[in-house]
Amino acid sequence: MKSLMTSLHEYIEMRRSFGYQLKETEQNLKKFITYLKKKGCQYITVQLAVEWAILPKNVKRAYWSRRLCFVRLFAQYRMAEDPRTEVPLPHLLSQQPNRAIPYIYSDKEIQQLLGACQLLLSLGLRHHTYFTFFGLMAVTGCRISELISLNRDDLDVKNNWIIIRNSKCNKSRLLPLHQTTIQQLKKYSKIRDQFPVHDINAFFLSDRGTRITKWSARFAFIRISKQIGLRSHFDSYGPRIHDIRHAFAVKTLLNWYRQGININKKIMLLSTYLGHKKPTDTYWYITGTPELLAQATTLLEKNTGE
Repeated sequence: MKSLMTSLHEYIEMRRSFGYQLKETEQNLKKFITYLKKKGCQYITVQLAVEWAILPKNVKRAYWSRRLCFVRLFAQYRMAEDPRTEVPLPHLLSQQPNRAIPYIYSDKEIQQLLGACQLLLSLGLRHHTYFTFFGLMAVTGCRISELISLNRDDLDVKNNWIIIRNSKCNKSRLLPLHQTTIQQLKKYSKIRDQFPVHDINAFFLSDRGTRITKWSARFAFIRISKQIGLRSHFDSYGPRIHDIRHAFAVKTLLNWYRQGININKKIMLLSTYLGHKKPTDTYWYITGTPELLAQATTLLEKNTGE
């Protein structure tokens, strides 16, 4: 019988062949297998799976649920090799879709965020980097990881687009940009190229000339969000970077509703632009945002005559 670790390698390789990246899944399942070994157990049990899932303290229940989901899917795969395997039921730890309610930034708040970037401590490049970085996120709805991974040759000023490469499920896409956005990216490129560079491929650079990271971007975001009052100086939670992406999607949908555009005909366009795996991920914004839900309800009542 194959070991759990061997099965895990095969499981990850199999799922990656379908386009999944699974970095977090692999890291967590390796930790789970290590936990089983410490408990002297050679197969997956529901009891140990739940014990492991709830090990982190002071976290949201949804995080426990996510950890248990990693185990559940792997256990389903492992059953073919080891019939002793127990698969945790879906309802354990309230495994239901539990998305956080997004914070929808107003246009004024986005402008304040960008303005606060100019106040970041910088050796000359950092404040330019984050002004352009957060600005690009606001007008494209890109994920933070997508913009961090952006390379210089991903900007095509001739065709007015950027290329997002190998995002979720290893998919790539072209994002057409407004001419004003292209002008800002060109302006930033000229400023960036005046500083020493250690990563010649990266588009967005730190003061040290290296590619910025998720952690540095989040740290900068927290600093500027506190400066403009979106968070107090003692808040550990508050509006997130990812909510900039939510705001872009919601505002796009709201504008379409207000213009009387048929959402069902346009949703695939937005879904593709955002890099969603399926349109239902985009439709969630309608039910996940009160104003959008109200717009959808009003339109439905109008169409049905009720």
